[in-house]
Amino acid sequence: MQIAYHIGVHCTDGDRMLKTLLNNRNWLLREGTEVVTPNRHRAVLDEALAALQGGTATPEMEQIMLDALVESDNPSRLVMSSASFMGAPGRVCGQGGLYPQMGARVAALRKLFPSAECEFFVAIRNPATLLTEVLPQFAGGGYRELVQGCRPEDLRWRDPLLSLLRAAAGCRVVIWCHEDVPLIWPELVRLLGHIPQDVPLSGALIYMHELLGDAGIARLRDAVAGQDNLDITRRREIYARVLEQYALPGTLDQVIDLPGWTQEVVDQVTDLYRADAAMIAAQPGVEFVLP
Repeated sequence: MQIAYHIGVHCTDGDRMLKTLLNNRNWLLREGTEVVTPNRHRAVLDEALAALQGGTATPEMEQIMLDALVESDNPSRLVMSSASFMGAPGRVCGQGGLYPQMGARVAALRKLFPSAECEFFVAIRNPATLLTEVLPQFAGGGYRELVQGCRPEDLRWRDPLLSLLRAAAGCRVVIWCHEDVPLIWPELVRLLGHIPQDVPLSGALIYMHELLGDAGIARLRDAVAGQDNLDITRRREIYARVLEQYALPGTLDQVIDLPGWTQEVVDQVTDLYRADAAMIAAQPGVEFVLP
């Protein structure tokens, strides 16, 4: 059994991955892949995690969970997608920086099904835009309570991702930058669903449609229609060009309005983010999806 966890992070997906996989559910089921929705897995996994308290599930416990999660006949792969695997939005920051519990959470998820081949899929994004998006969802107070004493320069991806890699040692780990998603979305869906390139993919334009609108998508379809044997590189070039020309006003820009964050601070955090992403992409065993 393979179990693939798409663990978020917060404000990088909005259930688009889940919706796209469900759009391709019939093909996935024929190939032995079942998509387990959060309303089916959340209570089961939360109860098991609470009972285990970091321990490892027994074979009997594994089977009980699988009986509760699986609806199809003898699937060989389960896919689960939810930012809640990383906790509530208030868990984005801790005294140690971004996602200090990421490694522990991945280790706990892995121990739920010790006999399975686990895979972990995670998006990262610029901490400046991440906090901007998370703050309105945070019910525990304002900015000061959210960051828990972290300075902007403390908000690094290096440590949480290295802890994830240690916890997931021996497992497949796929990472990408949220900013690149419009160009790499079809490849991400195919990786998580094990969908070959020659299989038609429903929902491949979900992100592009949000950025381009109906008129822009029509132009994109026209640009792609005249291409024979369109490969990934050429498709991404076309997507990038159409985005540059026809993106809806404001969709490619984001205002950063966080206490104490000047443009200089935003630039510094962005530089650190890019450095961390490059460092993680070079780590052994990481599949880092680049545009």
